[in-house]
Amino acid sequence: MANLVFNIALGRLATLAALPATNDALIAVPIETSGIVGDSTMRDYADLGSLLAGASNEQTTMGRKTLASVTVGMDNANDRVNIDAADITWTAATGNAISAVIICYDPDTTGGTDSDCVPLTKHDVTMTPDGSDFTLTIADFARVSSAA
Repeated sequence: MANLVFNIALGRLATLAALPATNDALIAVPIETSGIVGDSTMRDYADLGSLLAGASNEQTTMGRKTLASVTVGMDNANDRVNIDAADITWTAATGNAISAVIICYDPDTTGGTDSDCVPLTKHDVTMTPDGSDFTLTIADFARVSSAA
């Protein structure tokens, strides 16, 4: 489950995770351990381009992954919305160590830019790629409940 919901995504998470546009997707972006900023700084980034222009670096050797089988479901018993996706596997992962995976909403997978991508959640992940497969297990990547 998410360790951080970005300020820009508060109140919009369930709507964006439902993938409302024609060519949109949720993407997972691995973030290197070296240079990663603290949560108090990271939560204020309003787009992926700004986040990556700061001190935090994308681990590009592993590459981004598009989330599959994204579901947004109501949980009336617990007064929340559960957002889930299939697990993500990086095959033969190599490159620099990572400390986080950021899940972003990409409104246009056919021609958008990082500045168009809305960072939704940050997941603390500690992994040093060693050439073996790495699977990130996703069990409700986020839960949204009312603050009342």
